[in-house]
Amino acid sequence: MREFVQAADAVGATTKKNEKIRVISELLRSLELRDAELAAQFLTGRPFAQADERVTGVGGSGLVKAIAEAAGLVGENFGSTYRKYGDIGDVAQAMLQGKNPAGELSLEAVGVLFRELSAARSSLQKQELLRKAFQNARAGDVKYIVKILTGDLRIGSKESLVEEAIARAFSRSVESVRRANLLVGDIGETARLAAEDRLESAKIRLFHPLGFMLASPVETPEELFAEAEALALFVEEKYDGIRAQVHKDASGKVKIFSRTRDEVTEFPELYGPLGKLPGELILDGEILAWGGERPLPFTELQKRLGRKQIDMWMQHDIPVKFVAFDLLYEDGQLLLDTALRERKERLARVVAGAGDAIRVTRTAVCKTAEEVATEFRSALAAGHEGIMAKSTESLYTPGRRGGAWLKLKLPMATLDVVVTAAEYGHGKRHKVLSDVTFAVRDGEKLLNIGKAYSGLTDKEIEENTEFFVRTTIEDQGFRRVVEPRLVIEVAFNNIQRSKRHESGFALRFPRIVRLRPDKPVAEIDTLARVEELFAGQTQRGSVSRKESE
Repeated sequence: MREFVQAADAVGATTKKNEKIRVISELLRSLELRDAELAAQFLTGRPFAQADERVTGVGGSGLVKAIAEAAGLVGENFGSTYRKYGDIGDVAQAMLQGKNPAGELSLEAVGVLFRELSAARSSLQKQELLRKAFQNARAGDVKYIVKILTGDLRIGSKESLVEEAIARAFSRSVESVRRANLLVGDIGETARLAAEDRLESAKIRLFHPLGFMLASPVETPEELFAEAEALALFVEEKYDGIRAQVHKDASGKVKIFSRTRDEVTEFPELYGPLGKLPGELILDGEILAWGGERPLPFTELQKRLGRKQIDMWMQHDIPVKFVAFDLLYEDGQLLLDTALRERKERLARVVAGAGDAIRVTRTAVCKTAEEVATEFRSALAAGHEGIMAKSTESLYTPGRRGGAWLKLKLPMATLDVVVTAAEYGHGKRHKVLSDVTFAVRDGEKLLNIGKAYSGLTDKEIEENTEFFVRTTIEDQGFRRVVEPRLVIEVAFNNIQRSKRHESGFALRFPRIVRLRPDKPVAEIDTLARVEELFAGQTQRGSVSRKESE
């Protein structure tokens, strides 16, 4: 770990992208290949590969207890230390500094620790594994173990940066490295393939979710053609459901993945119809709650999320459909570089005769802003959020947001944010954490922008309270600083300048619209988006709705 820690510190000490890439590439070249695989993986801030479904199950409170035990400081209040550093990994280093200067873990030992944490069943077992590891490691080692476990290195090292470093380390093209990593879903394996000059051997793996192609927001039909630079656009209804990627093999096995690349298991009635589709497939689409001839609001669908058991009554009361709008893979052929026009033709053939539970999105070809406006009005009348407009020749670019896919929605001021702290309420809510502080992204940082307490049901507040207690970083009595993991959508009247929040802005009359368990923290709205909305309200006297996926 010594070389890894030194390199990670160096990466975090510079703001220059090329210098970060240089440091990481030199680290990868200097290590044995197995260690290089692990280093590449850990530098993404994750203990396991994207394609690996394992999780460590370690929360903030468990980490704090293990750190305190290793430091011999059980029972002390670490609030002031946390406020000084603002990062639990840096807190761990400060508490353990000088405790075990001769200790050191290998990268392989850290990999074993993560695997053992994933296999451990109880929190006490996990805590004991951490304590032993921390007592045998130097403070710097523990710092990065903790940062990886919490999923945030905070050194400006992202997977795309590691891909570029791999390309430089082993003299391969960045495009070939990114393509291989997309297919195998394992940055460590990608590093090995690059080192062995076998990137071209990377093959798609079913049941490893690909990144989702994203859309950019526009505010008028006229903007669509200017942004997409296309003579004709496919215009589809914009759904208010759960974006879902379906994988199906030749035997009929089906798995469904959300945009966070987690498996979705709350809709068992879809497996049968999807499993009957012909061949091996990867479909992109949306799961919608459906009533009669139109979709139900997302709030209805949300009632089915997070349930371990879905009974027949729930399936009857809140039926769902999978609406497909893209085909990414069919019978051994990856279609990402195939024009959308052809992908849709193939999709129509695949889903033909699939039954009522599986549908293909209705698509219109529009060549003018007037035609788009007509489709927009029709979509709203049908109960949808708005429309999607896609260049007919667009390729599928996973994880990217560009001008090929655009979206137009009904104006309404909302942002996707992440909860950073929670407070106990008043009156009947004095025992639950109902008042939440939330933040937007600014590069690697999270900046608070507001506080809200209305919009959720009593049951949602109770469930969130349990979650906040489990993920508490600092207990301040009436208030808890929590791990930034819960994404919510908040509505507001307008944005104003403020010295109260780190972002420099405050949302006026914020209220929670809904929880967004389908959205990762990496995709919440940014400070740049807030600034854009602030400038827009000044120019137009109103705020347009944020781009919600």
